[in-house]
Amino acid sequence: MIPAKFGSALFSLILSGLMSLMVSGIATFRATGFSPDFLGLWVGAWLTAWLFAFPAVMLVSPVARRMVGALVAKA
Repeated sequence: MIPAKFGSALFSLILSGLMSLMVSGIATFRATGFSPDFLGLWVGAWLTAWLFAFPAVMLVSPVARRMVGALVAKA
């Protein structure tokens, strides 16, 4: 098991990986359609996107949490 202190980083890693996978897949499909090399193009686009998405999520998630905290009713 991974120690709890790494939970935030692991969440960011998984979230950025899944989101960049979906978005790069849609963008690749829109650009190329189901071409014979679609899968290779998608994987290349995904890895590049994930390279940027992970640090972006790490930087932006605290801001997003504060914004959500300000917008939701206090219990």
